[in-house]
Amino acid sequence: MNRRTVLLLAVTCAVAVGNIYFPQAIGPLVADGLHVSPDAAAVLVTATQIGYTAGTVLLVPLGDRLPHRPFLVTLLGLTGLALLAAGCAPALPPLVAAGTVVGLTTVGAQIAGPLAAGLAGADRRGAVLGTLLSGSTGGMLLARTFSGTLGEWLGWRAPYLVAAVLALLLATVLAFAVPTTAPSSRQRYAALLAEPLRLLRTEPDLRRSCFYQATVFAGFSAVWTCLALLLAGPAYGLDARAVGTIALVGAATMLCTPLAGRLVDRHGPDPVNLVCLLGVLVSAAVLTAGAQGGVLGLAALLLGTLLLDVAMQSGMVANQVRVYALRADARSRLNTAYMTCAYLGGSAGSWLGVRVWSRAGWRGVCALVALLAALALARHLLAPHTAENAERHRRTRREPQRVPSAASDRNE
Repeated sequence: MNRRTVLLLAVTCAVAVGNIYFPQAIGPLVADGLHVSPDAAAVLVTATQIGYTAGTVLLVPLGDRLPHRPFLVTLLGLTGLALLAAGCAPALPPLVAAGTVVGLTTVGAQIAGPLAAGLAGADRRGAVLGTLLSGSTGGMLLARTFSGTLGEWLGWRAPYLVAAVLALLLATVLAFAVPTTAPSSRQRYAALLAEPLRLLRTEPDLRRSCFYQATVFAGFSAVWTCLALLLAGPAYGLDARAVGTIALVGAATMLCTPLAGRLVDRHGPDPVNLVCLLGVLVSAAVLTAGAQGGVLGLAALLLGTLLLDVAMQSGMVANQVRVYALRADARSRLNTAYMTCAYLGGSAGSWLGVRVWSRAGWRGVCALVALLAALALARHLLAPHTAENAERHRRTRREPQRVPSAASDRNE
């Protein structure tokens, strides 16, 4: 796979992920423009996220059943049309309905990952997936700034209409620029939907990759959920813009994830996971100093969140390389299981973080992050997997992986 294709898929990830996050910045503008309360307008963000969760479960497994290029083009086309409908919505109910469809169809990043893993050689898979993750990170970080600025200038409809044009243009480019691939499965749709649960039962490396990501993402979500409470409290007395400024340090992960991918290609995913889990533990210790307030406390928050972001995203590259190597014919179904577990962990982390904050404050939240990382680290150190996985990684680097035929999938 050439560099142009990798960059194009990274842009696809950025646009797809950005569609989930940009509505968060224009809620007040939607409320004013449609003459509804801010609480009512906030339903739009929830609807988009619910749609995205449904798309992960219902549509992503089809990546093993349908050729990647037309499937990805169709999803982006439908996303563009839904964004266009949202930008022209006359009232809140049709806007929420269109937003739900946007979330449902903007799962392109989860289709691009298995596609790239299949096109890339085993010795470059980590670097390629790291580049795609950089695109997703960039889309997440820039989406709020893009929509907030454009919305202030031209109104809340403008971000939807511009995003629609971007999605439709990207769909047109992908229709000609992405290589064709043959579907790896001919299982029926119902069987595809049930397959992620079966894979979780039968693939130990999938389970532990899900466990690593769920625990780390839970700690990550707990920190970012409670950071606004800390900054608005007596220790700092800052407003919500401070959280946005600190969030920009996550841009460094756009540079770190390709590097992490190259390290995975060279040494395998297990050593990278080990370093990342240790990094999360260190970040929890650094973040604890943020409770004291002042300049030193703010510096600790900046350094700690940066380290946490880099460790979480780099660990995700290692986990995805391990997961995609399990079965070349089921990468989309493997990805469905992995991403569902990751998001469930993130949701649980946000819930736990608020409750720990109410009882033990910021230091309690940091202790929660350390505990979650310690659980993942214990699982990583106690399991007898490192030697056999290193050998498997060396073997796959020497021998290209054969994609099983659809016929073999039918015979299973």
